[in-house]
Parts: sequence; structure tokens; C-alpha cells
Amino acid sequence: MDTQSLIAPSSFDFLFQGIAASKGIAKGTVYLFERDDVGALSAGAAFSKSELPEEHIQSEIERLHLALQRSAKELEKIARITEQKIGKAHSEIFTAQIMILHDEEFIRTMEERIRMERRRASIIASEEITKYQQVLLNSNEALFRERADDFQDLKERIIRNLYSGHLVSRIPEHSIVVATALTPADVILFSRQNMLGCATESGGATSHTALICQSLGVPMVVGLRNLVSQIHTGDTILIDGYEGKVILNPSARTVASYERKAKRWHTLLHSSLTQRETKTACGKRIYIYSNIDFKEELPSLEKFGSEGVGLFRSETLFIASGETPSEEAQTEYYTQLALQLAPRPFTVRLFDVGGDKFLYSSYKEANPNLGWRGIRILLDIPELLENQLRALLKANLHGNIQVMIPMVSSVEEVRAVKNTLARLTQELKKQKTIAAKPLLLGAMIEVPSAVELIEELAQEVEFFSIGTNDLMQYTVAVDRGNEVVQNLYNRLHPAVIRMIARTIKAARKYRRRVSMCGEMAANPLVTPLLLGLGLREFSVASSNIPEIKQVISRVRIDDATELASQCLKMATSHEIEQALHQFKAQHHL
Repeated sequence: MDTQSLIAPSSFDFLFQGIAASKGIAKGTVYLFERDDVGALSAGAAFSKSELPEEHIQSEIERLHLALQRSAKELEKIARITEQKIGKAHSEIFTAQIMILHDEEFIRTMEERIRMERRRASIIASEEITKYQQVLLNSNEALFRERADDFQDLKERIIRNLYSGHLVSRIPEHSIVVATALTPADVILFSRQNMLGCATESGGATSHTALICQSLGVPMVVGLRNLVSQIHTGDTILIDGYEGKVILNPSARTVASYERKAKRWHTLLHSSLTQRETKTACGKRIYIYSNIDFKEELPSLEKFGSEGVGLFRSETLFIASGETPSEEAQTEYYTQLALQLAPRPFTVRLFDVGGDKFLYSSYKEANPNLGWRGIRILLDIPELLENQLRALLKANLHGNIQVMIPMVSSVEEVRAVKNTLARLTQELKKQKTIAAKPLLLGAMIEVPSAVELIEELAQEVEFFSIGTNDLMQYTVAVDRGNEVVQNLYNRLHPAVIRMIARTIKAARKYRRRVSMCGEMAANPLVTPLLLGLGLREFSVASSNIPEIKQVISRVRIDDATELASQCLKMATSHEIEQALHQFKAQHHL
């Protein structure tokens, strides 16, 4: 059964369930956005069997250059609007696309192929950009697949300009945009008409489009299957960007309920609690950090009251260039982020490439999650690890950079990284190219063998970060990307809860800091249990921070400890979930 099919919660409302991508609630009139079918234009050229005549080849190359120029001009305008509205960091999304349009190798390859193959520029451009896309689409990780959408936007822009297609840049004022897909450029252009919200069939919560909506304060829901075929321009809909719901023709009762919900969130977001230090009801200091993928997300840290970055997924730097980032490029990127965050911590996860995230090579593994990924790749390709560590050492001018090793499964792996880091530190000091500020080294706990070795690992590193998403799938042997066994992927599995408890206990024994950066850390229902297990550092998506802070402020450590003691004795996830709901009701959370 399709779990995202149309559902009727009452005789008045029709509810579509999707994925929350940008928080907020909006009610308004639908504008159904349909872009030109540039794919059909390109496909028509592809099915043409005739080669370009010799005398038309040069004019085809000139058409290509003109399309590239028009595309760059459009993106330059969009980048300026973006910088004016939400800052320079977000405008760099479009700057990266402009750089591709000006890339000499990219242009030369297309010119040569037009001459040699005598095919239309639209076909050649489409095939060349598809090569970049395919690398990302091969991943099982949503974050990387979503970045392929940026290349799709670039591809469609070039083809549209080759055929002088129409660019939709204006919509009716105060509309809610419904579409199959929206690009970052669409959102920026539509925001000039005060777009109230948007809902799409495709896309993801970590896409560039979602990030821009978050910065603009525009609610967004994605992953809404069959939405476009059932909604029309002029319809009234309500978007719930907290729970990923879209309601068609909401009843007066539903609208009133959501108005109350919006008011509660607005009160929480603008309360002094958001910007105050995080403390429990009994005064225990707790730290909440942000998980980020790009520097464009930094403004959200201030907005939601984050205390720094607890997880920067550095492998996203592969996406910007479509290749391994150079040491110089990394140094510049890390330096900017560390400077903007100082003195707050900037915790960088070393490249977690391979597996379900990104294929460093073209080799397709039968089971990538149990294969060549994380620290295994870094140790097998020393220059990849050494370039990144050197860049981080050079960028640590303020002493606030911390480094985490991904996918640790043995003590030998940690020692190998420590030895490399010590050697590079000495080399750079001799060259007088770095300040004498060491990098703090930590380990990700996301594999059962790491939990078994937790005391030994505690004597090798300065801190731990528990990655509950992978820890769950490796512990219960469930691929979190496999829909067939998703019912078995239960984050409250007693074995996982006990592993978390064991990790925190060992960390405290050896006076090591321990944080959690997986999805469990962002679940307010589980927050009291984690506090009771001894967790004092949380790292979540910035938009989740206000709600987690509020729960923490209402919980006493003694009560949370008693809850944890009970849950550790329970045999099923159902029992644990019942206990958490009972605690929530008793303490009015």
C-alpha cells in the first residue's frame, strides 16, 4: 500500500503526507507551476537520425556559447537577488553553477563533441551534465541525490536557452506554489512576489531548495506523491512544514487549529529560552549544537540558538566541484567556517565517502554499507586523508576545530589517524605554516564493534559522537534505505538504547565528552531518556533546537535518570515507547 496516498482525515479535509523540509504553517491560494518541457526539445533532437551538415557545425557551437552566456546572465541576476535577500553564503549556490558555465574544459569538451559527432548542442550539453549527475544519483544517501537536482537545473537552463524557451519568473502575489519540482532559482525568483509556501512531489529536506526556503522563512513540504494531478491553480491549501502535511480545502475547524499551532511555534521561537543557555529544570547545563552540510546554513545557528557545529559533513565538498577538493580549497572553506563560528566549536567529520554516500571510484559494490567507506577509504588513500588533515590544521587559527573519524570499527584505525595527524602537525610546525593549536580528535560511534571497544577507544581520543542512524542499522541488521524492512528499523530498540548507555558510561569514566548527532537526538520524545542516560551534548538540525531546548528546560535530571533506569530493563521497543509517552504526559512535555 502506498503510505503517501491521499488520506481523508475528516469529511471536509484532504490530507497529503510528505516530508517536512522547511518549518512553518501557511494557508493560501495555489499557483500550479509547470516549467517548459525542455527535455522534450532535447529528446526530439536526440531521435533525429540526420547528422549536422558541415556548414551548420560552427553555427551550432555559436548557439551553444550564446545559451551558456544567457544562462550565466540569468544566474548572476539570481545570485544578486539571493545575496540581497538572505546573504552572500546562499548566493554561492548559484556562483558554483556560473563557474561550471565558464569552465574551459567543460566548454571545450562540448565543442569537440559537436564537431566530431555532428550532433545538436542540446544533446551534447545534456549528456555532459548527466555525467556529473550520475555520480551523485548512484548514492543511496538522500543528501547526495538531492544535489543532483542542482545539475538538473543547470542542464534545463542551458537547453531552454538553446531553444529560446520561456523563463517563468513572476507568479501571483501571496501564492502557495505547487510543482513537481522546484529549483533554488525558482524559489528566489518567486519570493519577490511574497510566496507564502511551496509543496513539491520530489525533492528532499536537505536540498539547496529546502535550505533557501528555511532562510527565507517559507514553509515547504516535499515528497508529496501524486500531488500535482489532484490540485489546481486557485485551490485553497494549508501547508504544515512541521509535520510534512498539505491539506486541500481545509475546514474552518482545521484552519483554527493550525493558527493556534503557528502561534505556539512563533512564541517558542521568539522566546528568551531560544537564546539563553540550555539548562534542565534543576539547573544542569546542557549543550545543543547544529548538524550542517554547507556554510549557507550558518545564519540558522543564530536564529535557533545553536551553540556551535556538532557535525559538519565534510564530504559535501565533493559536490561543489564534482571531484576531490584540493587542499587549498579545503583550507579556505574550513577557515571561513571556523572564523564565523569562533569561539564556538566547529566539529568536522572527516570525509565519509563511499558506502551509501558517495562513490570515490566508479566501482559499484554489492553491499556498500558493509564495504569500502569512511575511515577505510581514508587509510587506503593516504593523500585524501593527509590533504584534509593539513587543511584543517592550517584552518585552526582560533583553536575551535574538532575532528571526528567516521565508521570506526577498530583501535588500529584510530591509531593510524593519530599517527598521521601527529606527523603532519610536526611537519607544518617546522615549516612555520600553522599556529601551535592542536586539533581535538574524536571518534564516531556507529558500529557495534566500536561499542565493544569503547573503553579502549576512550584512551585514544578526546571525545565521542554517537551516530544513531548507522548504529541502528548495523546493530539490528536492517538497511535503513530498504523500504521492505523499514518496519524493523526501530530507533528505540532495547539493544541500541543499551549500547548508547554503555558508550556514555565509558566516556564519563575516562572523562571524555560524548555527543549524539543522529536522528534520535532530534526526537523530543526521546530527550528525557537521553538526559537520564547521561547525555549532555546534542547535535541536531538547527530548526529542531527550540523544541529540544524547551523539553530540556522542563525535565529534572533525577526524574530522567529514573526513566532511563526503567527503560534499560525493558525487553521491547514498544515498552520503551510507552514509558516515554507516559513520562511526557506526567511531566506536561
